[in-house]
Amino acid sequence: MINNIILASSSGVRKKILDKNGINCEIVPANVDEESIKESLLKTKETPKTISKNLAELKANKVSGKKTDKLVLGADSIIDLNGEIISKPKSREDALNILKKLNGQKHQLISSVCISKNEAMIWNYTDAATLTMKQLNLNEIKSYLVKIKDKELYAYGVYQIEADGRSLFSKIEGNEDTIMGLPVKQIKEYLNALK
Repeated sequence: MINNIILASSSGVRKKILDKNGINCEIVPANVDEESIKESLLKTKETPKTISKNLAELKANKVSGKKTDKLVLGADSIIDLNGEIISKPKSREDALNILKKLNGQKHQLISSVCISKNEAMIWNYTDAATLTMKQLNLNEIKSYLVKIKDKELYAYGVYQIEADGRSLFSKIEGNEDTIMGLPVKQIKEYLNALK
């Protein structure tokens, strides 16, 4: 297996997943303006899955332009609430509003991964998990948010499934790695095939 790649993301959770699976990675954040790209794709009526895939591809391609002949992994995760895309919070108030919106609702978390080389996508995969959030009262939501550090909240979004976030949900259907933003099984299968 090729076990040395570049991760076009500063996500600590994604790096941990790769490390745990024996895939060494160098971190080179892509620094793309995700929000403006999402907005332009929404204007052309793209689906949440297409938006997630396009963002993962864009990140991988951007970094692979600087790191020639290296395999670059780009990843993106999107919350889809009945066709509405919910982005990462920009403030504590924003996080509270997102959780109020998801409260008692079923939504999809879509994670896309893309491997690029020399600015061209050579492989991609998109997976979705379905999560049903419990019906919580305002105090329960606020006390959950108090437990999350700012850095984690703004980097990974409103729920960390690997930590206290699991307690928010009455039902989780799908792959846990997908929910954490990196369907690693499929990445390993692809890298194994490259030998």
